[in-house]
Amino acid sequence: MPKYFFFIFLFFANTSSAQKIYGTVFSDKGDLLPYASITIKGTSVGASANNKAKFSFQVMPGTYTVVCQHIGYKMQEKNITVLKDDAEIVFVMAQQQLDMTEVVIQSGAEDPAYAIIRQAIKKRNFYFEQVKGFECELYTKDLMKLRSLPKKILGRAIPEEDIKEMGLDSSRKGIIYLSESVAKVYIQQPDKFKMEIISSRVSGSDGFGFTFPTFISFYQNNVSVFLDRLNPRGFVSPIADAAISMYKFKYLGSFYEDGKEINSIQVIPRRSYEPVFSGTINITDGDWRIHSCDLLLTKTAQLEIVDTLKITQIHVPVGNDVWRVKNQMIYFNFKQFGIDAIGNFVSVYSGYTINPEFAKNRFNNIIINYDTAVNKKPVAYWDSARPVPLEPEEKMDYRVKDSIFQVNKDSALSQTSVDSLNKKQGKLKVYDVIWKGIHRTKYTVKGNHNWGVESLIKALEYNTVEGLVINVLPYYSRYSKKLKTNFSFEPGIRYGFSNGHLNAWADLYFRTRDWETDKKLKRQTWTISGGKRVSQFNKANPITALTNSVNTLLWGDNFMKIYENYFGSINFNKRYENGLRFNMNVLYEDRIPLENTTDFTIFKKNAANFKPNFPFERIDQQFTAHQAFVFSLDVSIKPGQRYIQFPNRKMSVGSKYPTFSFNYTKGFENIFGSDVNFDKWRLSISDDKNFKLAGLLKYKIGIGGFINDKKVFIQDFHHFTSNRSTRASEYVNSFQLAHYYIYSTTDPFYGFAHLEHHFNGLLTNKIPLFKRLNWNLVAGGNALYTRRDNNYTELFVGLENLFKIFRVDYVFAFASNKQQRSGVRIGTGGILGGSLRTGNNRSRRSTSVSL
Repeated sequence: MPKYFFFIFLFFANTSSAQKIYGTVFSDKGDLLPYASITIKGTSVGASANNKAKFSFQVMPGTYTVVCQHIGYKMQEKNITVLKDDAEIVFVMAQQQLDMTEVVIQSGAEDPAYAIIRQAIKKRNFYFEQVKGFECELYTKDLMKLRSLPKKILGRAIPEEDIKEMGLDSSRKGIIYLSESVAKVYIQQPDKFKMEIISSRVSGSDGFGFTFPTFISFYQNNVSVFLDRLNPRGFVSPIADAAISMYKFKYLGSFYEDGKEINSIQVIPRRSYEPVFSGTINITDGDWRIHSCDLLLTKTAQLEIVDTLKITQIHVPVGNDVWRVKNQMIYFNFKQFGIDAIGNFVSVYSGYTINPEFAKNRFNNIIINYDTAVNKKPVAYWDSARPVPLEPEEKMDYRVKDSIFQVNKDSALSQTSVDSLNKKQGKLKVYDVIWKGIHRTKYTVKGNHNWGVESLIKALEYNTVEGLVINVLPYYSRYSKKLKTNFSFEPGIRYGFSNGHLNAWADLYFRTRDWETDKKLKRQTWTISGGKRVSQFNKANPITALTNSVNTLLWGDNFMKIYENYFGSINFNKRYENGLRFNMNVLYEDRIPLENTTDFTIFKKNAANFKPNFPFERIDQQFTAHQAFVFSLDVSIKPGQRYIQFPNRKMSVGSKYPTFSFNYTKGFENIFGSDVNFDKWRLSISDDKNFKLAGLLKYKIGIGGFINDKKVFIQDFHHFTSNRSTRASEYVNSFQLAHYYIYSTTDPFYGFAHLEHHFNGLLTNKIPLFKRLNWNLVAGGNALYTRRDNNYTELFVGLENLFKIFRVDYVFAFASNKQQRSGVRIGTGGILGGSLRTGNNRSRRSTSVSL
């Protein structure tokens, strides 16, 4: 199953003749006991009490024994007969009195808890694999609420319109997300999973909601909670094989339920800043299974993003000596940047069927499937099917936000609404195009048009060929319902003040995604481009315009090498549901050399550092003007892709297999006067492998070469992404210290490898300062072989998750087995920075130098 997604759920549908059992749960001191578990004895049918200790669930008329459980309180049973009317039960729970009369702990002796835990560890794998498969029903309710929201976050004011849209009150408090789901879950050993979402409801929206991966099993050695981003290493179960080395245990006593003795054990981390829980786990005596647990994660357990996360579970017998989770509650608290938020996620499991005969096509690449009418159920359906009563605040949230949403939906296509949306964008201001850029949407009843111009200031650059460069980058796009195609027109104008050259080009995009035809995930894009532009010799654009401008002006390092070309290209890209993608490109270029025309730097002495405007490391003189007609084909596949299928789209959730990529490029001679004649290829494999406690490994390895190199100009060499800037280039795809063109090649064979290991707290959690700050170790290497006498290797070690965003590496470089240089590289990496792109993998609009 995927490392970060799902383990999930549902509850049973309504029948017209069913009645309700409802009530409230109190302690014997008169306090409400929220989130107690209520079940019909001998079954998994039941409910969970809400935050106000209220519960209700449906049954057919009959006589039942209703069981109420709450961790820390003595189980209580009550008999009730349900006839034509709903029946009420009130439970008053006595605190669980733990018995230690038969336990004598001598000074210096081992606590009895260890013997119990060892027995539970021995049985862990048996219970994890006890059944070949099962199915169950699930109801979930997810709630997130703000208790405090500042007026500014990181210096940026939060508009009042956003406050209103979130539904917060005048004190900036309130529910920001409320949803419910009813689903059916199917699981088969060893790793097959399917969840059918029958119905879903989101307050103030007609969206499909989302169900957290809350099917948490403490019978696994390594426990995943929500996404890996909370902790990529996962968390060690209190009954994992290595639990004795990670935890201390204290015997609290025992109690009896249905004649079975239950041992209550306190779970204590042996060391701080290890990925472990604290709290209580209850283990049945004799068969050593989990009865219930109340476990907590905090920052000292290497928990990221949220401050605390608490998990409570109650397990019940579901037949044939098999126990499964009945109720699960997850609470979290987030308090950072002045934001104070809490959340709770209630899961009620019922209707377990053990070792069922699954339909032949039950398991496929769709792991979560939303019914086509998933968000169409009326309010009456939810009132009857819901096993956890809504609290008054939740009822109000649904009422108010659903009403506002319906009003907005009904008026969305009206001319009045369209006029309001257009007016809301405000008047155009001339100075916006200089600094912020202009980004507008023209709303109409028939559809919307997006247009704008990128910031002129942010698109300024400087190089030794053109001097100061200004780029004007407008765009226009709209969606055609008839053609099911998004059309984009993106022209560009570029002027260099030193050489006086004006370049103009345009890109036309036609992006099509016809979901309604075959319900398959097929996306395709046609791109037609042409004009006159400035390009880097390495079409991967290893140097950004900003990096080159800074290096040139401050230190006289004109690393970027460019040439002009009149060009025309047609590109076709398609993506298939099975993970196959291919891209075909036909390109014509009339290539024109450019020379340096300015030697200006802020510090005049640095002008002496300027180098000629061609890859002087690889060729002795400027290339001669020529034409090139080139065809390229890229194919990649990531087998085993799995998806979430919504009623109107599919979303990929990844695969456990690596990505295989292949490229073939052919230069044709004498077509449109083309002067090139070559054939080259490249094959690579890449993946991320999460070894949990041992860390995350990322790699990319590949081979390639030229089959034919009769006429090859420097632009068509195979170039490797290199870097001479302190700013790190793209990780696991580049060489951090190598010169940009020194290893460019036309050899018949080359090989490369990029590998890095993210320790994710391993080792650094032993260093006092690092563990408190959650700074993590990263290490790896990059290697390149082109010729026997021309190979290159890098080794690096660094720290990431600095302030949750940054990463700093110290890199050692070796050329032909001799140390050449070393240096520091600064990039992004960690819990937040890891999702940001490092280096030069940027869109056309973020750099003025085109491919």
